[in-house]
Amino acid sequence: MVIDSKENKKIKYLNKLRTNKFMQEEKKFIIEGEHLVNEAKKANVLLETFSVSDVNYSVPNSLVSEKVMNYISTLPSISNVIGICKFIPEDNNLGSKIIILDNVQDPGNLGTIIRSAKAFDIDTIVLSIDTVKKYNEKVVRAAQGMLFKVNVVTKDLKYFIPYIKNLGYKVYGTNVVNGVDVENINNDGKIAVVMGNEGNGIGKDILKLLDENIYIKMNDNCESLNVAVATSIIMYELNKKR
Repeated sequence: MVIDSKENKKIKYLNKLRTNKFMQEEKKFIIEGEHLVNEAKKANVLLETFSVSDVNYSVPNSLVSEKVMNYISTLPSISNVIGICKFIPEDNNLGSKIIILDNVQDPGNLGTIIRSAKAFDIDTIVLSIDTVKKYNEKVVRAAQGMLFKVNVVTKDLKYFIPYIKNLGYKVYGTNVVNGVDVENINNDGKIAVVMGNEGNGIGKDILKLLDENIYIKMNDNCESLNVAVATSIIMYELNKKR
């Protein structure tokens, strides 16, 4: 049977999952497109699919009309398949290389950072409570499936940073003033780097908790870099053999 009504209870449920409150209550999130659905399946978090033609991801599937798919899809070109996933388990084993994001707001920036973290072997990304949510659909799309392959956790930074410092991590901020060129830091031990908000940088309360500042050497005619670009460069440097 093909679902052909926007008022169908399954369609209403799926759309309700797009609200952050309900998403958090249900601990489920939405993905669109075959690539992301395949990655979710590999990660064992895919629960259900909706498609306009027969698919087989070994989970329950609901066939929907093109009209309904057009209604539930948020992409410019409607998807062939939409998935519902359960929240990805967070790993308390943080590893030795951590990126901490303090109040980063743009979903595209977070998605790009997650993607780069996988490319450069970063162990964990830590999001402040006020950073954009990792299950935001724009974040999930920008990460291109890497959300399923990188440990991304959310913490209250005023407690988390002292906690990891007690575990032996050196915690860097990003500031040219009194900073060390990122190329010159010792990347052998336990390292965490805090990246700040797109407009305001790292919050004052968090700045007090940092051990040292680092910066990226660049042309004097450029004042700053987009946070996703800057974070990607720093992750690349953290991954380099010295």
